[in-house]
Amino acid sequence: MLEAHVSWNEADEEKSARWRSESGTPPPKRVLIADDLMTADTAYRLACEGTALLWRGDFQNARQLLQAMARRADEKPRKRKRKKTATTPAEAFHLHRQAQSQRARTLGMLLLPFNADHSIPLRRAPDVCAACTEAYGTGTEPYIASLRGLQGLIGAYEWRKNGVEIPALGARIHPHYGVFAPIRSEYVGLVAEAPLPELAETQSVAFDIGTGTGVLAAVLARRGIRRIVATDQDLRALNCARENLTRLGLVAQVDLMQADLFPEGRASLVVCNPPWVPARPSSPLEHAIFDPESRMLLGFLKGLTAHLEPGGEGWLILSDLAEHLGLRTRAELLAAIDAAGLKVLGKLEVKPHHPRVSDTSDPLHIARAAEITSLWRLIAK
Repeated sequence: MLEAHVSWNEADEEKSARWRSESGTPPPKRVLIADDLMTADTAYRLACEGTALLWRGDFQNARQLLQAMARRADEKPRKRKRKKTATTPAEAFHLHRQAQSQRARTLGMLLLPFNADHSIPLRRAPDVCAACTEAYGTGTEPYIASLRGLQGLIGAYEWRKNGVEIPALGARIHPHYGVFAPIRSEYVGLVAEAPLPELAETQSVAFDIGTGTGVLAAVLARRGIRRIVATDQDLRALNCARENLTRLGLVAQVDLMQADLFPEGRASLVVCNPPWVPARPSSPLEHAIFDPESRMLLGFLKGLTAHLEPGGEGWLILSDLAEHLGLRTRAELLAAIDAAGLKVLGKLEVKPHHPRVSDTSDPLHIARAAEITSLWRLIAK
């Protein structure tokens, strides 16, 4: 695949550099040079029109400019009459995503130059080399990226350094950039509490499908499962899981494998925590949240019986947020379980306790407030 490049005119000279965007945003077609003299109103207007701004001024002033642009992005919708009002939860969800996507595109128009070693050649620029190296690898050439994207890299770097406290483990999990962080630890608690199938006592093998940070594999290992095969399609996730499991002293119990869903063979327990919302991701980083047409969910259900030992269980960890948003019905989920030759042995439930549950300003507040996360215990018919 050809590398993307961004081009611009500076001091009557045509210039070009490599374009980096972890969100998958294509390089902007129009780029202007901007510095400390540019006002927030001008920057916001140009960004809304699709013109990117390559910053040559003070780095801290760029940060302040981006904050001012964000305020304008958040204020504008309230100042104008909305052309369309959602009449259903599904419409509210899609309108919210459209607004968030437009906001991200606009704020992503403020660009920064980077040297080949990931340093930023601007006044008062911070040292971001470590954060960029963890996301991009060792640099080989100068490049251009958005300030907003850089802030995401730095935030992810801090998460990786500090880790996420997991009560069910009594330890921290350290997510890598681009790997879904188990911030909502209530679903991890369900895996720690659910009764293990009796078969696991004699055939102590489990599969963890879509392992991500390795958090569920770690919980199963701590519960005494002697061998766990943890799969993921993303090499970043597998490296992240290996590092976490090594830190926890559990890596000897877990085989990490790059695979789309299942490894070969059967297990007494097969666990899967697919993305909970059946919608199309707008960037590669959203694949852990959105599952287009429920591909992973349905793939797990359809393949489960072929990978369960007789007497084994499949554990499906799933929020019902999609049901409250009108994106999937409970009847459709139950029909998919039945069509896969499965039946429900039992179910554990927990109410989420993340901040959005009580945020009444969230356009999706009603759905989030009603959300329940469940661990479905499934067996073959």
